[in-house]
Amino acid sequence: MAGIKDVAKHAGVSVGTVSNVINHPDMVAEETRKRVRDAIERLGYVRSESARQLRAGRSRIMALLVLDMGNPFFVDVARGAERAARKAGLGVMVCNSAQSPQEEADYLGLFAEQRVRGVLLTPADATGRNIEAFRRHNIPFVLVDRVAEGVTECSVSVDDIQGGALAVRHLVDAGHRSIAYVSGPADLNQVRDRRQGALDALAEAGLPAEALRELPTEHLDVAAGRDAASRILGLSERPTAVFCANDLLALGVLQTMYAAGVRVPEEMAIVGYDDIEFAAAAVVPLTSVRQPAVTMGAMAAELLLEETESDEHEHRRVVLQPELVVRGSSLPGR
Repeated sequence: MAGIKDVAKHAGVSVGTVSNVINHPDMVAEETRKRVRDAIERLGYVRSESARQLRAGRSRIMALLVLDMGNPFFVDVARGAERAARKAGLGVMVCNSAQSPQEEADYLGLFAEQRVRGVLLTPADATGRNIEAFRRHNIPFVLVDRVAEGVTECSVSVDDIQGGALAVRHLVDAGHRSIAYVSGPADLNQVRDRRQGALDALAEAGLPAEALRELPTEHLDVAAGRDAASRILGLSERPTAVFCANDLLALGVLQTMYAAGVRVPEEMAIVGYDDIEFAAAAVVPLTSVRQPAVTMGAMAAELLLEETESDEHEHRRVVLQPELVVRGSSLPGR
């Protein structure tokens, strides 16, 4: 790859003159500018943006680290972050921790090496050690879809307690008195908060906590939902409804119920969470708690930009409200 020295040699000028042609063309005579630009085009020279950023100490890249890029919810978060970043002339580097604290630590180390402008982070490490280690690099970050204990930095999240309550209140109002909660990994705050909301809705209705039967899963994907549904079908006292911690789990549950000949919602009502695009397109359209994912990503990026550009920035927590979207998978059948 041709470097700036190659251009200077080809054009018969100094390296400083080439730099001026690129960055301050008005300082260079027209004939010299033409000679340098001809050399750049002939050699195919492309300036090193990373080197320029290192010299300036200010990157034009924002990093986004999410739990699972296979989940359309995080794709929407990334879309919102990208829109806000592009308006500011920045790019977004999207990475996937796959719910692994070690992969999260590796990526945070990479972001520090690359001196990114800032990081949008959905933490995988429940202990907070990765965040604590990352703070030493003095790179701003904003938590997305999460509020972590002991973290004072900005965050943008959804009221998941309210979301869990919306889902289960809907099922209780439809007449269900025995509900399974397919929850995902127990160390995720979102999973715990949605469970708490579900329990709050049961208490409001005068029902015992035992009316909610939790089925944890290692992952938040369709395969885990299918496995949970198989376990539900094997129960001696089968619940009449299922609330899932996200839509991918719910779609897995729906697939298994449909394959087993269990009628949805007549024999088994199902409610998901996130309201991804595929929810409405399922064989039985899926009722879901909608999260404003695109808005979440955009607001997180805007907070990060504000922090990097203003000396008067104050950290704040933004909590968005969820919305229940009722479809065929939970319409009252009893």
